[in-house]
Amino acid sequence: MTLLSLDSVTARHGLMTAVHDISLTLAPGEVLALIGANGAGKTTLLRTLAGAHPLASGRIALNGRDIGALPAHARLRAGIALSPEGRRLFPEMTLRENLRIPAENGRKGAWTLPRVLDAFPQLAPLIDLPAGGFSGGQRQAAAIARALLANPDVLLLDEVSLGLSPAAVEGVYASLAGVRAEGRMAMIVVEQDLTRALAFADRVICLAEGRVELTGRPAELTREAITRAYFGLHETETADV
Repeated sequence: MTLLSLDSVTARHGLMTAVHDISLTLAPGEVLALIGANGAGKTTLLRTLAGAHPLASGRIALNGRDIGALPAHARLRAGIALSPEGRRLFPEMTLRENLRIPAENGRKGAWTLPRVLDAFPQLAPLIDLPAGGFSGGQRQAAAIARALLANPDVLLLDEVSLGLSPAAVEGVYASLAGVRAEGRMAMIVVEQDLTRALAFADRVICLAEGRVELTGRPAELTREAITRAYFGLHETETADV
């Protein structure tokens, strides 16, 4: 069963094409890791899926419905939620107030405030504190919890471990493992830590200059092939999936 499908998706920044004709599918419960060097188009692709960046051409379908023309708030209600690079919390607002926004504007479902606090126990003592004083790991956990409260079918996670201490990364991924164990929500994860990406994902796609250079399951991809694809040093290669 296909939950999300992309057909020749292209996105631009002005005259520059940042994402070139990308096609892929995502099944319910599947975790897809997007890897690649800075400027490879990973963030632009996630923002395009979420409706925060315009789709230049191609088709994006969620549960068989074409959502390419929907604005970001409508895509949230359709079932796509983005935890963005930089976390983008409202620093003067408390965590509770930050989390109330998706709860009131997303979809109703199993993910409620008590449940996300169970999934991210490091957030419970912070619930009535201003988000501006949080550590990097706390901000990342809060940003993911905020996205979960929209009860998405597809969770987009941009730069999960960027700028975090090893201990904070462990805590965030431990919580994500619990979310993943539910088995229904699909995830697309942008991750610079290659080891972490390979360990967490069911499938990996490597982008270079906005194009798919390599795709496959982690066990089927060699480090050498991934490294070469990361820097765009070979022609597109695809492992059987």
